[in-house]
Amino acid sequence: MTILALECAAKAASAAVLRDGVCVSECFSAGGRTHSETLLPLTEAALRAAAADCHDIDVFAVTAGPGSFTGVRIGLAAVKGMALPLNKPCAAVSSLEAAAYNLLGQDCLVLPVMDARCRQVYTALFRVCGNHIERLLPDSAVTIDDLTETLRQYANETIVCVGDGAGLMSGLLPNITAAPEHLRLPRAFGAALCAYRAERFISAAELLPVYLRVPQAERALAINNAQLTMNN
Repeated sequence: MTILALECAAKAASAAVLRDGVCVSECFSAGGRTHSETLLPLTEAALRAAAADCHDIDVFAVTAGPGSFTGVRIGLAAVKGMALPLNKPCAAVSSLEAAAYNLLGQDCLVLPVMDARCRQVYTALFRVCGNHIERLLPDSAVTIDDLTETLRQYANETIVCVGDGAGLMSGLLPNITAAPEHLRLPRAFGAALCAYRAERFISAAELLPVYLRVPQAERALAINNAQLTMNN
C-alpha cells in the first residue's frame, strides 16, 4: 500500500510518501511562508523523490485537525483535489496523534499540545512503548489549568510534550518535559503511519475538518449578536 500524507494543521507544512509502512520520502517546511504557498510544491517534491505520481497512490491521508482553521482547510482541499478525480480512498488523521508518532521508539506518555490561544490548548494523551502507541485521552480543547489537573493522575510517569504548545505545559508538573525542538512539530510521516496502521478509509467527499472549537470569526459574531440583543 502506498500512502501520500499531507500535514499543515500547525505552523509547519509537510508531505510524505509511505510504502508498505516504510517512509520513502518526506518534504518539510517551517520557514514561515504560508501553507498555500508551500504545500503543493512540497507534495510534488515528495512524489518526485518517491518516483511516484498521484495515480500510484492507494490512499490519500491528511491531518483534519485540530489546529489552524486555515491550515486545516488548505490540507483538506489539496487532498480532495487529488483524490476525487481518481476516486481514491482517503484517511482523516488527528494532527495530535500524528505529532505523537514523533516519539515512536520511546517509553513514555506523549502529550501533544497545540496553542489554541486564551490559555486554552488542543491536546490528547498517548502511551508510547517502543513501536506501539495507545491513546489514553481523546482530542479536546481545554484550559491549561484543567489539563494540568487531569495530568496529576499520571504523576508517576514521564510525560513528554510535543506540538507548537509544548512549552506551555513543560514544567507545570515535575514529570512534564518538552521534547527536543526537532521532534515537536507534527509531520506528514506521522500522519501517513497513523493512517497505515488504522486502516480507516473514507471517500474524499466525506473528508471534514475537526476544529473542536468554533472559529474565532464565528465566536466574535455570536458575541456581537448577543450584545446587540441585550442593547435592544
